[in-house]
Amino acid sequence: MGAAILEYQPGESHLRDAQGRSVNDASKKATRPLLVGTICGILAALGWAAGFVAAKHGVAVGLTPADLALHRYFWSGLLLMPLALRQGVLRLGGIGWARGLALAILSGPPQAMLAYTGFILVPLGHGTTIQPACAALGGLIMASLILRERATVERIVGGAIIVAGLIVFGIESLATLGRDGIGGDLLFAAAGLFWASFGTLLRLWRVPGMQVAAVTGTLSVLVFAPLHAIFIGYGDILRVGWQENLLQIVVQGIIAGAVPIYLFARSVILLGAGRAATFPALVPGFSLIIGYLALGIVPSLAQVAGLAIVLIGFRFVVR
Repeated sequence: MGAAILEYQPGESHLRDAQGRSVNDASKKATRPLLVGTICGILAALGWAAGFVAAKHGVAVGLTPADLALHRYFWSGLLLMPLALRQGVLRLGGIGWARGLALAILSGPPQAMLAYTGFILVPLGHGTTIQPACAALGGLIMASLILRERATVERIVGGAIIVAGLIVFGIESLATLGRDGIGGDLLFAAAGLFWASFGTLLRLWRVPGMQVAAVTGTLSVLVFAPLHAIFIGYGDILRVGWQENLLQIVVQGIIAGAVPIYLFARSVILLGAGRAATFPALVPGFSLIIGYLALGIVPSLAQVAGLAIVLIGFRFVVR
């Protein structure tokens, strides 16, 4: 395409191109996807943060990780199943079973169970920082290696700083929690890498966010729910009472479940997998604030230091 010819129109405060279109208007249209993608990423991070805090509370009152995963995906799956199946069972929302299963494993119940199990072993601050940081770091690496997105110096420096923040959490786990603490941290790291792989596949396959949310929910209803009934049962769900279950349905199923999947997928499409992969790094700060306000959880000095280092790395990554 040839270069646009710009002309100054008397009496106007901006330039117009040869077709009479405002250059300022064109600039606004160009920045709109960036703004929308950023807002989607921030809202998704808020939803995930609320889900982390609710999960920690659910584990504390006696729900199993599988129970929490069921609440997170089953109820939204019931609502979204018609959307996934309207193109036929074999096509599964237009994505297909192979890709649908891959995305559901990386962003659905298996990924959630890794994180929820980690909360049994380590404090809230560990999970809310390590998983998003590993998601951001893994997403940057995969975007560079698989999607061939350019790895800038700022992103490389940011990734190194994020690693330094993760080391702080590892040191605290080893010193205060022992082997169980390291195991919990590794579970959160694995959950983060699952999410990084999910974001990379979204960008590679160009799958719309609502389709992903619908397919993940549908597979949770058709596959995960029967397995839960057979191997786990509903004893703990019935024992904690209807109020706790209602809380988990609303927070896990809606606020932290289907909605963030759609928002994050939208962010990936608008911003690219590498840049969108950094939004999970906002989750730790949001989680500590929500955790303090809702549960009265005060993070340790080591957790605050690790969080601060991770957020500095995030700042470099998004520049």
